Amino acid sequence: MDQLPANALEEKREFILHVIQPGLAGLMDGSVSSLAPLFAAAFSTRNTHTTFLVGLATAVGAGISMAFSEALSDDGKLSGRGSPLTRGLVCGGMTFIGAAGHTLPFLFSSFHIAMVVALIVVVIELLTIAWMRHSYMDTALPKAVFQIVVGGIMVFIAGVLIGGS
Repeated sequence: MDQLPANALEEKREFILHVIQPGLAGLMDGSVSSLAPLFAAAFSTRNTHTTFLVGLATAVGAGISMAFSEALSDDGKLSGRGSPLTRGLVCGGMTFIGAAGHTLPFLFSSFHIAMVVALIVVVIELLTIAWMRHSYMDTALPKAVFQIVVGGIMVFIAGVLIGGS
């Protein structure tokens, strides 16, 4: 990032602060925090329709919550983080996408198929987040993968333990 001309460096910095960082925060929140309620519902009911509804409600609720949280966190003037509306829309939208991604497989009527597809989607989501952290936040890829995967596994296990009890 330091090898860019000063104006390009500033544009990249602003893009990261205004779009990437709120989007990454939203994607991480949506992809990781929704694992517990989704998989708790899946393992407690073994009903794909109920699991889909829980996942959809989680995605919508989390998306709205994160949009407001990001937009109301600051007006962007002091921090230089840009428009609260833009940050809120990006963060909320990415939160919804992160949670909806592993919810959609529960549209399959077969519980086993839905679980396998959902787990594959979770792995893709977590690796995408790690790649984004590596590409935009200059985090070493092995470190980014380790951090995101460990967090995801912990939340997934919490959901399985709660749903299986």
